[in-house]
Amino acid sequence: MRIECPTCQTVLEDVPPDFPTRPFCCSRCKLIDLGNWLDERYRVSTPANPELMDEELLN
Repeated sequence: MRIECPTCQTVLEDVPPDFPTRPFCCSRCKLIDLGNWLDERYRVSTPANPELMDEELLN
């Protein structure tokens, strides 16, 4: 399997399906991505639609 790291764009060839940091190339890139979410650099572009959510999650 071939993957391209979404953080640094490094391409890895012949990656096994159980690669521990997939889709990232390493733990560092995985943590950088998490930090970006926590710093709100990434956002979900549309508001959540309550009609599509599980009713238990809304209560």
